[in-house]
Amino acid sequence: MAGLFTTRAEVALHGMYEISKVLAIPARLETTLSNVLTLLSSFLDMSHGLIALLDESGEPNVVVGSGWSESNAKSHFELLPQLAIGQIVATKMPLVVENVANDPLFEDWIAAEHWRGAPRISFIGVPIKEREKVVGTLTIDRISDGHTSFKFDEDVRFLAMIANLVGQTVRLHDIINRDRQRLMGEQRRLEKELSERIKPARATGLRMRGIVGDSDAIHSVLEKIQVVARSNSTVLLRGESGTGKELFARATHDLSERKKGPFIKLNCAALPESVLESELFGHEKGAFTGATSQRKGRFELANGGTLFLDEIGEISPSFQAKLLRVLQEGEFERVGGMKTIKVDVRLVAATNRNLEEAVAKGEFRADLYYRINVITILLPALRDRREDVFPLAQEFLKRFNDEHGTHLAFSGSARDVLEGCFFPGNVRELENCVRRTATLSQDKTIIADDFACRNDDCLSSTLWKGAVEAAKPFTIISRPSASSMTGPAGKPDREMPSSVNNGSCSGSPATCPETDTCSLLNGDGQSERERLVDAMERAGWVQAKAARLLNLTPRQIGYALRKHKILIKKF
Repeated sequence: MAGLFTTRAEVALHGMYEISKVLAIPARLETTLSNVLTLLSSFLDMSHGLIALLDESGEPNVVVGSGWSESNAKSHFELLPQLAIGQIVATKMPLVVENVANDPLFEDWIAAEHWRGAPRISFIGVPIKEREKVVGTLTIDRISDGHTSFKFDEDVRFLAMIANLVGQTVRLHDIINRDRQRLMGEQRRLEKELSERIKPARATGLRMRGIVGDSDAIHSVLEKIQVVARSNSTVLLRGESGTGKELFARATHDLSERKKGPFIKLNCAALPESVLESELFGHEKGAFTGATSQRKGRFELANGGTLFLDEIGEISPSFQAKLLRVLQEGEFERVGGMKTIKVDVRLVAATNRNLEEAVAKGEFRADLYYRINVITILLPALRDRREDVFPLAQEFLKRFNDEHGTHLAFSGSARDVLEGCFFPGNVRELENCVRRTATLSQDKTIIADDFACRNDDCLSSTLWKGAVEAAKPFTIISRPSASSMTGPAGKPDREMPSSVNNGSCSGSPATCPETDTCSLLNGDGQSERERLVDAMERAGWVQAKAARLLNLTPRQIGYALRKHKILIKKF
C-alpha cells in the first residue's frame, strides 16, 4: 500500500486517517485494537506488533497482537524484556533499538531465538498515554535482511501519533464503562429504595388525573412513580400498546418537583428522522426549505420540566447518537445553528419494543439503552387488572354521555360481557368497544346483545384470531390436576360449571352456578376441556363470544376456564 503514495508523509497521513476510522467504530476494545494493528502492519514494515494496556499495578490487563494469535498475544508480551517495557513506562518516552543483539536490555530475550540466524532484529516501543499517565505500550519488531534501510525517526513519530489516538479511545471506553456502572448502581439503589418505601397499595389512596382503577397492579405502579418522581433520573415506561403510557408519564411529572414546569410530549415513531431532529432540537431561520422563522424544539420548550418521548425504540441508529449527546451533556444546537443551548430536562421515555433484543441485533445503541433505562416501570396489561375493566368502561361511557348529551348506562348483562372479554388491545380497545356500542345502542340501557361480540362482529376476534391460529402449536395449556377438580376437603367445586350440552345439566344441581342455563360439553366425544379450548380458539380468545357459542354466560365460561386451568393466550 505504501507504494501508492509518493512520500512517507503521505503514507503516515493516510495511515492515521484509516486508523482513526477504525477507532470511531463502536466495538469491543480488544476488537478495535486488533484492527488497528492489522492496519498498522499494512502501512509499516514490521514482523509483529503488540498493544498492551496496563492496570493500576502495571500488570497487563488487555493484550492484542498482530502476527501472534489472540490466544498467545499475552504470553509473547510477557516474554518481552521487562527492563525495556519498564523504561518506556517510567520515562514516558519511546524506545528504539536498531539491533537487539547489541543492546543490554535484550540480552536475555528468549523470543529472539525464534529468529536465530536472521541478520538483524530491531525493536520500537512507544507509550500509550491518557493525558500524562502511561496506560499501555505499543511495540513492534522487524527483521532486517541487512540491505533494507529503515527510517526509525519517522517510524517513531508515526507510532507515537497512533498511540495518542489509541490513548484517547481507551479514555472514552473508560468513561463509558464508568458511566454505565454509575447508572446501573443508581438503578439498583433506586430499586432498593422502591422496595423499602412501597406500602400496601390500597393503604395510600393515591389517585392521579386520568388514571382510572383500584387494582393492586395500578396502585403498585403509582406507588413506584411516587418514589421515582422525587429524583431527576430518567424513567423508562414499558408495556403493551394501549396501556396508557402517556398518563403515567404525566403522573411522574405531576408528582415531581418539576410539576410547575412544562410537560412536553412527542411520539418518535410518528415522524421521519429529518423532521424528528427539527422537532426535538428546533431550527434556525433558513436552515432548510420552509424554515421561514426560528423555532424552538421540544427539548428547549421542556426546559425546567419534563419531556416525554413515546416509542423511543423506533428512532434510527444515526439519530440515537444525536439524542445520546443531549442526554449526556444536556446541550445541543438547533438545526442550521451554531450556538450551543443548555437545558435542564427530565426525560421520561416509553416503548413497547424489546430493547434488549434490539441492542443484541445492533438496532439500538447499548450506550443509549443504559442512559434511558435507569428506572424501568412495567405497566400492567388490562387482562392483569380485570377488576378495573368495568370502572374504566363506566368512565368512557361518562365521557361519551358528556360529549353527546346522552344518559346511557350499562345493564348487569353488559357488565358480564365486558368483564369476560380478553381485550388484547388493552385500555385503547376497551374505549373503542364502549364508544362503538354506545353509538349503536337504541336504548338508554346498554345490554349484552348490543355488543359487537354478540353479533359476530367482534374486533378482537377479527384482529387476533389469526395470531392465535399461528401460535396454536406453541399455546401452553395446563393439564388440570386431580386437586383442581375438587374444592376444599376434596369436595366438588360448586363454583365451576360441571358440564354443558343442549341446555340440560348432567351433574347434580349443586355443581352448576346457574342450573337453569348450564349445559353439557361432552356431546360429541370431546371432553369438556377440549370443547372449551376449541370454542375459545374459534372466538379469537374472546370469552364473551366463546360463551355465546357454548350457550353460557361470560361468568360461567370464566368459571370453566379457571376450573380446567386453561391459560388465556397473551399477545
